[in-house]
Amino acid sequence: MEPFSIQQATDAPTAIKAVGAAAGSKFIAGGTNLVDLMKMYVERPAVLVNINGLNLNKIETLTHGGVRIGALVRNSDLAYHPLIEKRYPVLSQALLSGASPQLRNMATTGGNLLQRTRCPYFFDISFPCNKRTPGSGCSAIKGYNRSNAILGGSDHCIATHPSDMCVAMAALDASIRIEGPDGERDIPFTDFHLLPGETPEKETVLKPGELITAVDLPPLSHSARSHYLKVRDRASYEFALASAAVVLNMDNGEIKSGRIALGGVGTKPWRATKAEQLLQGRPSEELYHTVAAAALEGAKAQTYNGFKIELAKRTLIRALTITAGGIA
Repeated sequence: MEPFSIQQATDAPTAIKAVGAAAGSKFIAGGTNLVDLMKMYVERPAVLVNINGLNLNKIETLTHGGVRIGALVRNSDLAYHPLIEKRYPVLSQALLSGASPQLRNMATTGGNLLQRTRCPYFFDISFPCNKRTPGSGCSAIKGYNRSNAILGGSDHCIATHPSDMCVAMAALDASIRIEGPDGERDIPFTDFHLLPGETPEKETVLKPGELITAVDLPPLSHSARSHYLKVRDRASYEFALASAAVVLNMDNGEIKSGRIALGGVGTKPWRATKAEQLLQGRPSEELYHTVAAAALEGAKAQTYNGFKIELAKRTLIRALTITAGGIA
């Protein structure tokens, strides 16, 4: 770990100014991802700006019926909050399927949004990695890529986005509130994370100095049902090989509309918009298989991760079946 200094911030403008004043500075809250990367010499910030003193740790009901989650709300607090458990069970389930209790007690909502890939070649500085060092090459494409992405990859990067929380928020159609040197702005969740393309080092649309302050969840219909299903190598403290977040609006046993996001298979939290367009009618095995095929259309397998295509389809089919309450 390289030497660094720490500054304390008591409000958002102070934090934003402090990060902007020093090149190579970063915000830190829970530190569950950033500190690990610093220990591995993947991240080498000269200055850390501690934002834990900011008043961003509340979960509030909005006037239109939605919910605002402060960027510093801890994952455990969010998962067990009565409002989230009742209205957005898919989010609670996703959070509880990730990491360990100790990490969930430290990790924050904003930090989870910025969680970086667990691709082993990204973590090992002895290997080339375009995400870590632009232009150096992608070791995963011809390496051991069992855990890597089958959706959204490019010739420059196939790193999988690791977050469970983000998959649920994508399915919930959340939006992210940002504050920075140029003021405040709201970003639709599906626009926040970037595909790697030719610039995999650019992971989000955040501009230099911008700070995530909250995530807004829209109100859900009273008929909405949701579920998060995660498939992994072991039962706990493991990243997804495939996961599915499903939100369904149903009436008289029929699916009127739905939203789907996939995890463990994409270079970003993967919203399956084409598949969503097919998600209408009486729940049936045929419908679920059609939707799953559309969700994985365009998937590109590498040497060791081709099994993820069928696994993701089956995961989604199972999640749809659970959410809809079975097959008619």
